[in-house]
Amino acid sequence: MAARELRSEPQRLDEARRLVPPSGASPALDRLAELAARLLDTDGSQISLLTDVQLVAAATGLPAASVGSREPLEDSLCTVTAAGRAPLLVPDARADDRFRGLPPVASGRVGAYLGTPLTTSDGRTIGALCVFDATPREWSESDVATLRQLSASTVTELELSHLVRQYESDRLRWGLAIDAAGIGTFDWDLVTGRLAWDDQLIRMFGYDVATFGQHIDAFSARLHPDDRDRVEEALQHAVDTCGEYDAEYRVVRPDGETRWVHARGRALAGTDDVAVRVLGAAYDTTGERESAGLVIRVLEAMPAGFYSLDRDWRFTYVNAEGERLLGAARDELLGRVIWEAFPAAVNTIFEESYRTAVRTGLPVSFDAHYPAPLDGWYELRAWPTPDGLSVYFLEVTERRRVQEQAADSAARLALLAQISADLAGHLDARTVAARLPQLVVPSLADFAIVTLVDPDGRPRDVGSWHVDSSSRAVLQRYTEVRVDAMPVGSPLARALITGEQVREAGAAVRAMLLPGEARDLLEVLHPEGAIVLPMRGRGRTLGLLTLYFRHRSTHREADIVTAQDVADRTGLALDNYRLYAAQQQLAEGLQRSLLTEPPEPDHAEIAVRYVPAAEAARVGGDWYDAFLQPGGTTMLVIGDVVGHDTEAAAAMGQLRGLLRGIATYSDAGPVEVLRGLDASMTTLRTGTLATAAVARFEQTPDELERGVTRMRWANAGHLPPLVVNPDGSVAELASWRGDLLLGVDADARRQESVVVLDRGATVLLYTDGLIERRDADLDAGLVRLREALIELADRPLEEMLDEVLERMVDGHPEDDVALVAVRLHRQDRPRPAEAGPNVVPPDVPADPA
Repeated sequence: MAARELRSEPQRLDEARRLVPPSGASPALDRLAELAARLLDTDGSQISLLTDVQLVAAATGLPAASVGSREPLEDSLCTVTAAGRAPLLVPDARADDRFRGLPPVASGRVGAYLGTPLTTSDGRTIGALCVFDATPREWSESDVATLRQLSASTVTELELSHLVRQYESDRLRWGLAIDAAGIGTFDWDLVTGRLAWDDQLIRMFGYDVATFGQHIDAFSARLHPDDRDRVEEALQHAVDTCGEYDAEYRVVRPDGETRWVHARGRALAGTDDVAVRVLGAAYDTTGERESAGLVIRVLEAMPAGFYSLDRDWRFTYVNAEGERLLGAARDELLGRVIWEAFPAAVNTIFEESYRTAVRTGLPVSFDAHYPAPLDGWYELRAWPTPDGLSVYFLEVTERRRVQEQAADSAARLALLAQISADLAGHLDARTVAARLPQLVVPSLADFAIVTLVDPDGRPRDVGSWHVDSSSRAVLQRYTEVRVDAMPVGSPLARALITGEQVREAGAAVRAMLLPGEARDLLEVLHPEGAIVLPMRGRGRTLGLLTLYFRHRSTHREADIVTAQDVADRTGLALDNYRLYAAQQQLAEGLQRSLLTEPPEPDHAEIAVRYVPAAEAARVGGDWYDAFLQPGGTTMLVIGDVVGHDTEAAAAMGQLRGLLRGIATYSDAGPVEVLRGLDASMTTLRTGTLATAAVARFEQTPDELERGVTRMRWANAGHLPPLVVNPDGSVAELASWRGDLLLGVDADARRQESVVVLDRGATVLLYTDGLIERRDADLDAGLVRLREALIELADRPLEEMLDEVLERMVDGHPEDDVALVAVRLHRQDRPRPAEAGPNVVPPDVPADPA
């Protein structure tokens, strides 16, 4: 039924056929189709022109052979779109009885469809622009608005291409008409002696390009003997006086035919007032009456306007098209001076170009606008002649309008693309929103303010920009005071409450403000109008974009549609940021809740750090632990579950709890703790892989007397601890090769190592996020860590860890980082100050270390 309706409109069919690209395709349409798919993030797009069949003029996401193909109207969703004259939204085509049988849907290529009609300026629907996904999806109002703008740009491109083709056809006919007039030109360079003729003049004298010698002798050789002396004398007089040259003479052609030629020109002087060049034109005057009649017939039939002026700038001829374009009958113009008949041309590009052509003897071409009453754009070519000046001209107002419309549409689409890219490229949408006014001024407004709604519901201005740099300070101050000064019924408040656009005259806004600084500042800014656009996201208004105009006629409805699209995109980004921030805060809070503060054993200081990855979900599998065993020994743990998500964090919490339970119940050593943890993981079927290193600090009475401490440690595939000795040197306790990871083989044998540490030594356990970089391997990172520890050896422990993080990852690691470190202090009595106050609970024995 839709196809039958489209075929029943002859004028619509003619318009669609007129705008079809000659080759059936167009690079400009291809770019628009690609932009549609990119902006709406779809699998594909298609531009269809609908005559008695569907022509696919451009497409993405389809086989290359699809472009230029013709298909029955009955098989296309675009036919339904065009017949409906409104956007067609199909979230799930396979569930829709209207479309499930159509070939694009049945084949699985189209699961969701959004299309808008292509409607010309006179209201005729010629086709459709659509985007589609293979799977169902919901379409938003922003999606529809974006596709509407792209469809308008598509129609503009089709109309512009048609006008350009028509214009080139007119230019071809124009050039043929000029050739038919039979006028030739010459340029004699007196310095080099080179004589240049155009093709018309070469043919007029019976030469061809190969036989014409480009010298004055070639001219003299063709002159009739009875005319030679007279013509050469006239030419020499023009050269001697730097004056005019005017002669009519006979030319004897090689075949013996004699033709009459009338030539006029001018000698041009150099810097020393000596002639250096002679320029002019000539035409065949044989049978002048017949020739004149022929020229007039050609000029009258031309689709371009033509008029000629004499040396006093008076009209001597105007053709029929010239009468129409100039809006005056030739009887009114003949004999009048052009500057008097068209005074608006004085001191403009018209007068400057015409006088330049006459002065130099060279043709000029230019585009120019003539004001009312013509009020149009014209393309002109002015050609100096022996009698004055000939002017050919075309009206190109419609072409200019379409070009400007195309440029305007392109600028709006570029603005949307830039803002979309900025929003997609920043996690902090508030930062992008704050600089939004700089993007929309001056293309959409004279100045603008962005307002965001705080979590407590209070509006706050966060960004502003003015087209006039001298007014920006005033505008900035106005944003600092205007929210508090706005009454309940202000446009700002109405837009926040209703979530709809509010338009208001500048005087009305000023009148709402009570006398005070805000009102005084708005008087200085003095907008004539304002539009408040809500920035909406998932059913709530998260901010406002206020556009101000210094003249009420400044804005256009198309600009307001674009501005609302900008506001909607920003609102959605703000809402996404709000949800992301809430999830991020929840995830990080969960992660940190699993990482407790370290104990403070006697004569030792323990410090810990956890820094989430800068570009990840801020939750992962890295962990640290530090606790006292029942026997009083101090145990440090560092570990890393494979993965970087909430599942890894959950597994980390489970493993950390198991390890702590095994160690605090059994008083077992590092190897036994890791073995017990591996066995528990197998029994519980955790399905997790992890690395871990466990270090326990022990001391016998003899070691206490000697002031040393033993560190017993075991490594399940983790990076080895580093020891900073009291003298500032750094020791790595083992090679990179460690025992098997946890979760691989519970029966694997594990090894335990022991090292004796002096008082004042520091032990650092860390995860690979501290030393890992995309542009370097772990070995290079470990070298950097050792160098940093050597430089920081004399720093307090807490300060040392902060500096290590700053130097290694600049506070923004690419992966999660966990650190745990212990520094052994002297065991004098009373407890040394550098060990801090002894906060060990009374029922826990003092740490043997």
